[in-house]
Amino acid sequence: MDIPALQRALAEQDLDAWLLYDFHGQNPTAVNALGLAGHMLTRRWFYLVPRSGVPVALVHAIEIGSFPKDVPGERRRYASWQSLRAELGSLLGRLRPRARIAMEYCPEGAIPYLSRVDAGTLELVRTYGVDVVSSAELVQLFLCRWDAEQVESHRRALAGIDAAKDAAFARIGEAQRRGETILETDVQRFLMERFAADGLEADHPPIVAVNGHAGDPHYEPSDATPTPIRRGDLVLIDLWARATGPRDVYADITWVGFCGDDPPPKLQEIFRVTTGARDVGLATVERAARAGEVLEGWQVDRAVRDFIASHGYGERFVHRTGHSIDTRVHGDGANLDDLETHDTRRLVPGLAFSIEPGIYLPEEGLGVRSEIDVFLAADGPKVFGKIQRELVRI
Repeated sequence: MDIPALQRALAEQDLDAWLLYDFHGQNPTAVNALGLAGHMLTRRWFYLVPRSGVPVALVHAIEIGSFPKDVPGERRRYASWQSLRAELGSLLGRLRPRARIAMEYCPEGAIPYLSRVDAGTLELVRTYGVDVVSSAELVQLFLCRWDAEQVESHRRALAGIDAAKDAAFARIGEAQRRGETILETDVQRFLMERFAADGLEADHPPIVAVNGHAGDPHYEPSDATPTPIRRGDLVLIDLWARATGPRDVYADITWVGFCGDDPPPKLQEIFRVTTGARDVGLATVERAARAGEVLEGWQVDRAVRDFIASHGYGERFVHRTGHSIDTRVHGDGANLDDLETHDTRRLVPGLAFSIEPGIYLPEEGLGVRSEIDVFLAADGPKVFGKIQRELVRI
């Protein structure tokens, strides 16, 4: 973490400090900020970055040696709960009265991705006479923006999963031409093998969903319910992966195909509406960039959602338009969301996010989602992968 830049941002936002806190990985934002994943830290720790001066880590006495030496700043230790409170009070007592302290907290839990610190710890911190505010903008500025190397890692991951997706559709078509039975789980395993061969990893196997299963946005293929893919079937493939470097970022796409040459009219209709909504989302970001405007995440979701609603499918779009992407497939940056949350975080240059509207009609055996990844560069949004314009004919 660039401490001088962070301290300048604290001054610009009229914040006195950023107080990072974790216990047993409850706050992955703090863990990732300091690169603590994999270190033996089983007790509570705090890390205070003041607006000026040296950062201070407050760590349990038995784990002071486990706190990485490359994290800048002073080390303080505690052992008893009384000493924890005394040391924390000493740290916060350095600050001005009613100091404004940023933590991973969101009023009323409105954005759960940033509500990482438990209520009891917030109560404790407030007893020292400080005001706790959300660290949302700091998290975006210092933990979520991609640098040039991460952009390249995304492009490599995207090339890998795009090729794997094409190969999967081809594998389905080949099996059908040969009269072989191929299951959703067969295609899922095929994709995971392709990832491994290309040096990619994923936090969860990809979604391969046939017909009505595609109407379930988080459907999981299972050997317990083997589902064959036949001629005349709709097939949705949602896949995400990244290379294995600690700073490599994800790519995440969804494509839809049809096993045959003549998709049914209803499928073609909801595909056109879904991809049209996706394009509205991207155009909204592009227009704002040209005008020098900074959008909030909810605004893009609203434009996409209104387009789908205008075609009569508003109630069938049951999730947000997109999520932040970084070293985790669902990152800590702004989401495109005015449904599950009202995400007022700004879409600032350096962030990346998906645009993935969907229309789900499981009772009709249908479901369509179309997903692209967008990197918001200084000169506007960039989509490095192919954009699906027609249903894949398998």
